[in-house]
Amino acid sequence: MRAVVQRVDGAKVVVAGETVGEITGEGLCVLVGVTHDDTPEQAARLARKLWSVRVLEDEKSCSDVAAPLLVISQFTLYGDARKGRRPTWNAAAPGPVAEPLVDEVVAQLRKLGAHVETGRFGADMRVSLTNHGPFTVLLEV
Repeated sequence: MRAVVQRVDGAKVVVAGETVGEITGEGLCVLVGVTHDDTPEQAARLARKLWSVRVLEDEKSCSDVAAPLLVISQFTLYGDARKGRRPTWNAAAPGPVAEPLVDEVVAQLRKLGAHVETGRFGADMRVSLTNHGPFTVLLEV
């Protein structure tokens, strides 16, 4: 699993004109990509990492300050554009594999006590955020 994590001062996801997920104030916007051999154990490990990684103001974690997370599935994180002019998506897991694992990341975060908002799997989403820093980091488990 792969996640692009951005420290934000608010973020939201809109689908067909409707806001489906939104966080306000300090938190993390997390784009999650899944590949073919990822497991529920990796989803749990990613959730623990997201909850405890010290990237917020004053080197705090979401667990330290009860900061919210906006988690959005992003199959394009496994795109490969090294050859030609079009990326390939061969490394990205198909929806029936990826969706339950993204859901597992969210479920594990909530089990840890996190407030989590989400996008809508497979939808054409509009994501807006205010990146604080700017601060962006890539996590892989």
